[in-house]
Amino acid sequence: MDTKTTEGVKVSVTTNYLPDYSSPVQQHYVFAYKIKIENKSEFTVKLLRRHWYIHDATGTVREVEGEGIVGQQPTLEPGESHEYVSGCNLKTGVGKMCGTYLMERLVDGKQFHASIPEFTLIVPYKLN
Repeated sequence: MDTKTTEGVKVSVTTNYLPDYSSPVQQHYVFAYKIKIENKSEFTVKLLRRHWYIHDATGTVREVEGEGIVGQQPTLEPGESHEYVSGCNLKTGVGKMCGTYLMERLVDGKQFHASIPEFTLIVPYKLN
C-alpha cells in the first residue's frame, strides 16, 4: 500500500491487475486501484477535483483532470474516511500513476492539493 498525507488528508492506494479484462496480445492491460481518503485533520474537508498523471513503459503520459471522483465530491468530517475503486488501462504491462485531489477546508474555504502517492501498475508475471 502506498500512502501520502497532505494537510491532514491521508491518501492510500492498493492496486490489482485484472487479467480477465486484459489482452496482452493486443497490448491492452487493465488495472484496478482502490483509494482510501482519510481526514486526519481537525477540519471538515470536501474533495472538489482530481488530477491524474498516468505513465506507461513507452514513456507515454496521459493527464486526466475533472470534477470529483467516480461521480462524487465527498465531504469528510474529522476522523471520517471515503473509499472508492476505479480503473486504468495501459498499452504496456508496467506503468505508474500519481496526482492530486483539490480539497476545500469548509470552515474558511481554503483550498489545497492533497497528494496522491505515486503507485506502480505491474502485471504480476513481470515481477518474476
